[in-house]
Amino acid sequence: MISQTELAGYLGKHISAICTSGFVSNADNHCAHFVSHAMGYRFGATCAMMGNAKGTPASIRVQELFAHCLRVGKWADLPPTNFVALAFITNPANVSIASRTMHNVPRKHVGIYCGGAIWHYSNTQHKVVRQTPAEFSLHYPAPNNAMFWGSVT
Repeated sequence: MISQTELAGYLGKHISAICTSGFVSNADNHCAHFVSHAMGYRFGATCAMMGNAKGTPASIRVQELFAHCLRVGKWADLPPTNFVALAFITNPANVSIASRTMHNVPRKHVGIYCGGAIWHYSNTQHKVVRQTPAEFSLHYPAPNNAMFWGSVT
């Protein structure tokens, strides 16, 4: 599992310093892309399919990360704080916890919850940032700011 020290190594980095497949345009959404490179996820659509197909591929779709989780839940039901999880934010109508599905909508975002903070790729700042869950919850205005967690273990 990833550590805070490993995540700190990503802070402030642009996706071009993380991805070797060439899928690095500032016009694209890179939240799931960053998470997948950091966590080693290589399923579904990948950056190699979108870039030059060289380098290590990583998943790029938020809804595919959610569906790949073995366990998901509402943020309020997150297990103890030493738990490493994915943090998702979107409109609650876009999510089915029972079927572990998320609709493919524009307003969805993902980060990595570790050590009480959420590490994610800010598409507006074009770099990896670290926020508290309270700060992350402001990523979208209501009603698009419901938070969920997911774990692949």
